[in-house]
Amino acid sequence: MRRELRSLFLGGLILLVVQFLLGMGVNLFVTIPLTHPGANPPEYFSGVAQSVTWAILHGPILLIIHAVLGFVLLAFGIRILISAIRSRERGLIIAASIGAVAILGAGFNGGSYLNYHEDFSSMIMASFFAIAVVAYVVGMFLMVEPESQLPRGSQTPDAPSPARP
Repeated sequence: MRRELRSLFLGGLILLVVQFLLGMGVNLFVTIPLTHPGANPPEYFSGVAQSVTWAILHGPILLIIHAVLGFVLLAFGIRILISAIRSRERGLIIAASIGAVAILGAGFNGGSYLNYHEDFSSMIMASFFAIAVVAYVVGMFLMVEPESQLPRGSQTPDAPSPARP
């Protein structure tokens, strides 16, 4: 169970970095039109639904990949949270919860950027990315067994074996 959860945290970190790099590519090389379905909506959530649908179905390829990977990341974050809950370890549950909520927050601010073209939304999206990364790093750190909890007679991988007389 712990090995699986450690792998999930690592996978989440890798996906987050890929998503961040794609987001930088979108920011630098994609011009999102000021008028598209969902742009400048009177109501946020319906606008996000329309904007994200437009981005996935009709946006430039980098934006399509970025938006789709956002949904994959959210599903992956939920998967990590489910595994953390099954582990019944409070620290892992908290780390996974913060990571999943941060991914969701990043996604909503990505939608907000599509809706309103405000740079502030992009900054908040990047901030939530950083929070998710820190949460998953903490989750991995919490999974490291302290040396005092190793079974008697076992050694850490870096420890030299005792000399036999």
